[in-house]
Amino acid sequence: MTQLQSLIRAIYPTQCVACDAATTDDFGLCGSCWRYTAFIQGTICDACGAPLPGDSDEDDAALRCDDCLRTARPWNRGRAVMGYSGVGRKLVLALKHGDRTDLAQPAARWMVRKAQEVAAPNSLIVPLHRFRLLRRRYNQAAVLANIMGARMLLSVCPDAFLRPKATRPLDRHSKADRFAALQDAISLNTKHADTIKDRPIILLDDVMTSGATLAACSEVCLTADASCVDIVTLARVIKDA
Repeated sequence: MTQLQSLIRAIYPTQCVACDAATTDDFGLCGSCWRYTAFIQGTICDACGAPLPGDSDEDDAALRCDDCLRTARPWNRGRAVMGYSGVGRKLVLALKHGDRTDLAQPAARWMVRKAQEVAAPNSLIVPLHRFRLLRRRYNQAAVLANIMGARMLLSVCPDAFLRPKATRPLDRHSKADRFAALQDAISLNTKHADTIKDRPIILLDDVMTSGATLAACSEVCLTADASCVDIVTLARVIKDA
């Protein structure tokens, strides 16, 4: 570490991104917050990345959580970094609504590890577009996508989708209401038709709840002749978590 870096560290010591406790690395979690972050490991649902109980000898591609058994998913595989609870929920909400763009650095680093499980050499990273940017001021999924694209040496298409039909906010609505509200509500930005055609797509979002928006965007990509679609999210809402 250079003398200048040592001086900067002395003035601005590294802190946990969740609670401001001292840490040894930039953009990291302290031991306590790490312990209360529900990072997803082990046996998972291959369609959404949710954790599944026990160890399985089955082909991982055959494993599905209850939600994905009940609801057809138009995409191929899904991965998620953490459950949407505890410190994980706090981090997602801070990134999404609290202008904490600094959280994109560790979040993207964690998401890269998951994305590498589904990525192809020519995958195109497509963040879900935020259609209410005047309220949130930035698209957190696009911020994550740009960092991931740079780390994985993959192209990013931040404005692949349009929303010709306005929809109400979907928070606190049932799964059926979410899917119904998004019927024909998202379309392809036609200037990117050639970009998506015959490419494997990695759809990116901060959190998956019902999967309705991810499903609508997946169908748009497949209709545009994407070769396949996989999804990667920072967090997954897990029942009873």
